Amino acid sequence: MDLESITDLLGIFLVIVFFGLVVMFAILERGRKSRNLRRIDAFAQLRRAIGIAVEDGARLHVSLGRGDVTGLNSAATFVGLSILGRISRTASISDRPPVATSGDGAVAILTRDTMRGAYREVGAGSEYHPAVGRLTGVTPFSYAAGVIPIIRDEMVSGSVLIGHFGSEVALITDVVERSDGFSLAGTDSLPAQAILYATAQEPLIGEELYAGGAYLRAGRMHVASLRAQDVLRWLIVAAIVIGGLWKLVQGF
Repeated sequence: MDLESITDLLGIFLVIVFFGLVVMFAILERGRKSRNLRRIDAFAQLRRAIGIAVEDGARLHVSLGRGDVTGLNSAATFVGLSILGRISRTASISDRPPVATSGDGAVAILTRDTMRGAYREVGAGSEYHPAVGRLTGVTPFSYAAGVIPIIRDEMVSGSVLIGHFGSEVALITDVVERSDGFSLAGTDSLPAQAILYATAQEPLIGEELYAGGAYLRAGRMHVASLRAQDVLRWLIVAAIVIGGLWKLVQGF
């Protein structure tokens, strides 16, 4: 068996283990009201921004970036959709409901479906309008160019940027800053993450991006996923330490 086959089998094994851990922790989380999660200030500020937007009759903007639903960057896209659904359920009672933007056709369709489902959950299905989910451009800078007038002209009080971005994200955060709006941002792209750390009010660093659903109480599966990540992380650390010790013993 060659190295590539071993790597593939190991990857499948880790996926199965992770899925099993998620299911196990989801069962254990059933009925629990208190969840001991470390504080992430960005999500506390986001809940505050949602409340302010509802009170002031302003609009929240959620951007899912240019990621797709089948590539390596799909995980960040699905996290963004989860956060969009939670925000839509909370802020749909505002005079100006949230608006979502994306740079991929399939993701744009999913944003509309997510928001439609959120409206129905809170009994406001008749208030939903397809225009709240928009495809602003399919290239990096056309996407950013389409987002800018939404933030500037539609009374947007806060922007949540969750997904796959490139350097064009600097244009978006710049216009948010100029409009005195709140910005929370997270991405799976290291270059964009560096930009967001310097330009967003509340940047999400590293794996904080994937914790959004748990912190916004989108469901116990999100909390279970965090627990499973912790266990898997310690298993990988243990495997590295054991492997290092084994190499050390073989050297003597």
